[in-house]
Amino acid sequence: MDQIDDVRPLASRTKTQTMTGIGLFVAIALILNLSRLQVPAPYAPFLIYEIWEIPIVACLLIYGLGASIIASLINTGVLLLVNPGSLGAGPIYNLIAVIVTLISISAGNKLLSRMHAGSAPIVVATTALAAALRALVLTFVNFVLLPFPPPLGFSIPLTGVTGVIAILPLIAFFNATIVLYTVPFGYAVVRAVSSRFRFRLAYPLTSSSLSK
Repeated sequence: MDQIDDVRPLASRTKTQTMTGIGLFVAIALILNLSRLQVPAPYAPFLIYEIWEIPIVACLLIYGLGASIIASLINTGVLLLVNPGSLGAGPIYNLIAVIVTLISISAGNKLLSRMHAGSAPIVVATTALAAALRALVLTFVNFVLLPFPPPLGFSIPLTGVTGVIAILPLIAFFNATIVLYTVPFGYAVVRAVSSRFRFRLAYPLTSSSLSK
C-alpha cells in the first residue's frame, strides 16, 4: 500500500459534513445488517459472520473515534428497535465488541504512526490488536452475561458439554476472526475513497501523510 502520489491539498471538513458522513455510514451499516448478508460459522452455527461493521471501521478512519462511537450507538439503537435478533440484548453484545475494536484500531494507529510505520504494518498490527482485545473482552462479557435469563442472556449453565465455559473458546475464535476481514476491508474502503476525493483522514494511511 504505497502512498498516493498527489500534491493536491487535503480538504478539511465542517461539523455538518462530519454529521452527514456519520449518517451515511450508519445507513450503510443498517442496510447491510437488515439485508441478512450473513454466514453462520461452520464450527458454531449460532455465531454469524456479517459485514456491517466494515462501514463503522471506515467511519473511524475518516472521522475519528468519537464519530465512529456515535455511529455505533445510533446503529445499536435502531437495531434494538427493529432487529434485535434472537436475544433482546444482542445488539448490546455487538456494541461492546465494536467499541473494543474501534478503540484498538485507534490506539494502535496512533502508536504506529508515531513510530513512522508504513500503511501495511499499520493495517496488520491494528487488525491483530483488535482481534486479540475483542476476543479477550468478549470472552469476559459472555462469561458474565450468558448465564442470565433472556433478554440479557440465554440461561446457559456455566459447566457441562454445552455450558458457557465449553463454548467460550468458540466465541473467542469467532470474535477474533470477524476482525480479520472487517478491519482490512475498512482500510481498503477508506483508501479507495480518499484516493478519489482527497479529504483529510482522522488516521492517515501512511506516516508520511502526517506531514501534510
